[in-house]
Amino acid sequence: MNNWNGIASLFIACIELILLINVFIFAEKNKINFLVISIIFLLMFYQAFEFIMCNLGLDSSFNAFWAFADISFLPPLGLYFVLTFYNYRSKYFVFIFLPAIAFVIYYSTIIEQFNVNACTVFYAIYKYPQGDLYGLFYYTPVLVTMALLIHGIRKSPDERVVHLSKVLLTAYILISIPVVTAFVLALSDQMLLVHSIVSVMCKFAVLLAVALTYFALNKIGVK
Repeated sequence: MNNWNGIASLFIACIELILLINVFIFAEKNKINFLVISIIFLLMFYQAFEFIMCNLGLDSSFNAFWAFADISFLPPLGLYFVLTFYNYRSKYFVFIFLPAIAFVIYYSTIIEQFNVNACTVFYAIYKYPQGDLYGLFYYTPVLVTMALLIHGIRKSPDERVVHLSKVLLTAYILISIPVVTAFVLALSDQMLLVHSIVSVMCKFAVLLAVALTYFALNKIGVK
């Protein structure tokens, strides 16, 4: 019998690899496009890891930990990307990454508590410590990023900046749909989506990868 678990992860990883190659070849070589490359790479790396764990059976605690270490840097990197896009400058922006670093260091001391509890064609369910605190850390930079994009749409006099801000905001709204849906369902004790939200949200994040590729190929960035 064929094992199709994780096949959606492989498919999305291939899409993100194609997007990554396009940005490498065709996009301008500047700081903000380097951030685009970094975000798409992290998204692709996670999907590849999920395929390895779910389809190839390499679902050790160590691999599950590395998958979480990977995605921990996505929200702060996305926030830093938008701050760079709008030309905000501060030496204190480095602190955006401190929660991710702290979680990775903490999680590295309790790797054995990570488990892949279940796999399907589309998603995986993980067991990991401090889930509520991790969720707070994870979604807060996403909300701040969306707020900055809304502000940019309302205040920027540059039509190209407004257009690309709308593209990015649309992607962030779309990838937030599973999170909102999960919490709504949880009110009626339907917890399946809550338990699989990490995996499902990262699948939806392929839309962010597409938006970032569109951004990079429009040759607007910070030198």
